[in-house]
Amino acid sequence: MKYLSKALIAFVAVEHLFILWIEIFAWQTVGSSVFSVFSADFFSLTTSMAANQGLYNGFLAAGLIWAFIIKNRKWSFNISCFFLICVLIAGIFGAFTIQNKIFFTQGIPALISLIVLFIARKPAE
Repeated sequence: MKYLSKALIAFVAVEHLFILWIEIFAWQTVGSSVFSVFSADFFSLTTSMAANQGLYNGFLAAGLIWAFIIKNRKWSFNISCFFLICVLIAGIFGAFTIQNKIFFTQGIPALISLIVLFIARKPAE
């Protein structure tokens, strides 16, 4: 379970690095296919806003990657929980404000990662 937990957390981190890439570097090219609910002119008008959002997604990924580097198991667990909960909340908010697909692509992986993280936690913690 410990390795599954780490793999799922790594998946969420990589997913947010991918979102960072879309929102910072490929907003006007790839963004329209990912966020098809918006009109084509939306992407040229919101490039700097999307880049800012991309930076925040990078912070989420960085936090999850940071959790891998922390040697103390308790703090690694706490940091993982914090950033996974942030991703889950962002996924829920995105589902309500943009499109339901965001909950399934971001919120569900974070929720599953959280559940497995708790199951994999040693009882002494």
